[in-house]
Amino acid sequence: IFHFTKGKGTSLNNIIAVCPGSFDPVTVGHIDIIHRAASMFSKVVVVVMKNTAKSPLFTAEERAQMIRESTTDLPNVTVDVFDGLLADYTKAIGAGAIVKGLRAMSDFEYEFQMALTNKKLNPNTETVFFTTKAEYMYLSSSMVKQVGSFGGDISDFVPESIHQKVIERLERKL
Repeated sequence: IFHFTKGKGTSLNNIIAVCPGSFDPVTVGHIDIIHRAASMFSKVVVVVMKNTAKSPLFTAEERAQMIRESTTDLPNVTVDVFDGLLADYTKAIGAGAIVKGLRAMSDFEYEFQMALTNKKLNPNTETVFFTTKAEYMYLSSSMVKQVGSFGGDISDFVPESIHQKVIERLERKL
């Protein structure tokens, strides 16, 4: 992110950051990372990535819409959908940072490998890791789907604005 010339760095205020993920569904942990990124960067693009290794509960556009509904209080956040390499996406929009949330060391190993790959493919973009808040360390979209599919209360796990949509979709899947 920082390009130092004669002791002067580039301000974070002029950098577009990308928060990528599958967000199936978006959780309060995701929203926390998005809020924190939005407070640091001039623009944050949350990009719903299509992951062929996963069988999603929601379509990519449905996931993007749920993120939009959950981030209406953040004027510098936009949401997009992309099917391809994240490095290509960051090049296309001129992003200087990729923001990733880390819950545990196991996340770090995978994310570090991805960060190095993205840096090789797009040297102009840095990956920034945000550690999750302690109250969200256990939280994942997979856990939300599992708890919800058994009728468990997921109201503390997903934004209130999408809670009912997630419940209804899980009920249809049963």
